[in-house]
Amino acid sequence: MDPRLLVIGGSGFIGKHLLERSIENGWVVTSLSKSVPERKIDGVKYLSADAGIREEMMSTLGDQSFEYVVNLGGYIDHSLFSRGGRDLIRSHFDAVQNMVEMLDRKTLIRFVQVGSSDEYGNSSAGAQKETQREHAISPYSLGKMAATHFLQMIHRTESFPAVIVRLFLTYGPGQGSDRFIPQAIQGCLKDEKFPVSAGEQLRDFCFVNDTVTAIEMVLRNEVVEGEILNVSSGVPRRIREVIEIIQSIVGAGRPEYGRIPYRSGENMSLYADISKIRNLCNWEPRVSLEKGLTETVKWWESRYDV
Repeated sequence: MDPRLLVIGGSGFIGKHLLERSIENGWVVTSLSKSVPERKIDGVKYLSADAGIREEMMSTLGDQSFEYVVNLGGYIDHSLFSRGGRDLIRSHFDAVQNMVEMLDRKTLIRFVQVGSSDEYGNSSAGAQKETQREHAISPYSLGKMAATHFLQMIHRTESFPAVIVRLFLTYGPGQGSDRFIPQAIQGCLKDEKFPVSAGEQLRDFCFVNDTVTAIEMVLRNEVVEGEILNVSSGVPRRIREVIEIIQSIVGAGRPEYGRIPYRSGENMSLYADISKIRNLCNWEPRVSLEKGLTETVKWWESRYDV
């Protein structure tokens, strides 16, 4: 029997890539998101519900069971608590509790929680290791961090088959236009002035195909249960350098450095130590930043008809 996979947040950027790959690999795939996308992937069963609302989840999933679950639900938002933080925490923490309560543990083999590098906050300089104590700096990162600790607790006490993949900055074709790399690409394609920060932050970028491969390998690996695994390139790059690479690929662009201030409490050096996932899963990122950005620019060029 082909493995049954439920992807929470399958209509999102990474979710769509994971759905496509899973269908190619012969999995029976169900996507659950707040809304069903207009463009559907052939072979995927689409469901609509808010994972943070227990009653919606119960009525939507019913008695369906799955061997594998990947939680990509929620949304990235660095707003302060006073600006909707309670809903952010609910979206990322309550949803995980609902899933743990509703999933059929007799059939469940692996639950992959997609966490965030933001959980590290300003914990330390240098490459971030999974053993570090987290320092949430926003309701979003707190919600992710709470979900991580909850899943590790439920693994220790009830052998729930959870693993957390802590993503850094995934990018690639199809990413929303409100994210950093798409914004920089669009600004360069238009060859207009566009505001950016001073760009001195060190960040770690991972091409979406590599991220999806990491998730696939974690789904199939028995030794990762209860673990946190960083997923990224492991190579720090300055934001300004990334913009300059995009300018070089496009052959245009007029970024205005320093027009956007740094966020309050922003970590100026956030990149991953990926030795743990290398050792446990034999996973390596394959796509260089230059190659990944070239593919991403081509995707945006096709949308701009340039």
